[in-house]
Amino acid sequence: MNQTPASRSGSRSGLRARAEALSAPLPPLLAQADQLARTLLMGGHGRRQAGMGDEFWQYRPAQAGDSGRSIDWRRSARSDGHFVREKEWQAAQSVHLWVDRAASMTFSSDKSVPAKSDRASLLAMALSLLLMKGGERVALASLGTPPRIGALQVTRIAEGLTREPAEADFGMPDTSQFLPRARAVFLSDFLGPVEPVEAAVTMAAERGIKGTLYQILDPAEEAFPYQGRTVFTSMSGAIQHETQRAGDLRDRYLDRLAERKNRLDMLARQTGWRFATHHTDKAAQSALMWLFQAVEGPR
Repeated sequence: MNQTPASRSGSRSGLRARAEALSAPLPPLLAQADQLARTLLMGGHGRRQAGMGDEFWQYRPAQAGDSGRSIDWRRSARSDGHFVREKEWQAAQSVHLWVDRAASMTFSSDKSVPAKSDRASLLAMALSLLLMKGGERVALASLGTPPRIGALQVTRIAEGLTREPAEADFGMPDTSQFLPRARAVFLSDFLGPVEPVEAAVTMAAERGIKGTLYQILDPAEEAFPYQGRTVFTSMSGAIQHETQRAGDLRDRYLDRLAERKNRLDMLARQTGWRFATHHTDKAAQSALMWLFQAVEGPR
């Protein structure tokens, strides 16, 4: 009997429909994320507002969306461009989110379990709403824009989270645009090559960025329940492996998964980050609370 693992990420047309729905007052992702965020706020877990220090931090080139009041005209007069005078609290209150949109994240082992990408998007959107309510600036790494706050930024992030998944099987984070001394949250299954993740986290840590590695797994990826003849196919279709005795692979698979978790945990400990694993058959509320408290940690 062929026991090919199933995928339930939602069709491409479904993702397009969700993206188009962003023109509505409360698109599906935003409505669901807003409801999830409200449950956390009603539970008494509101963000502690950070102090608004005014110590000068750095100048940066002005970007689209910066107000005229934010431009330092004296500094700008000494060059051909416009510069913004950033204060230290603006970096300290910035959070960068990297949400893995690779093909592997579209996996779901059962119709009753959300795809990893759906859970990651929901958590990222709800976390963004909570952080902005607390005065934080938030950025979605895939958009390549700086951390901002407000309704327009909420819409931008929602649009980024409802784009079609990438064709590659596994994603690779890029922290080159992250603000020094900011916070970062990575949402991924971390099942691909681990070296790019280690390089990105190490680079971020060297710039004073503290963050969280949040691994999102389907319950079947944790338990490996397959027996007999099974055809394993990557979500992109690029990799395929057929075996007549899938059960014989279970111990080796679980050992490698444990090794990967240990390596990610070690990376987090060495860089001052945090690491945890969430399963898609568990409640999103508990996952959001953990993430929120992780970001809320000492600055």
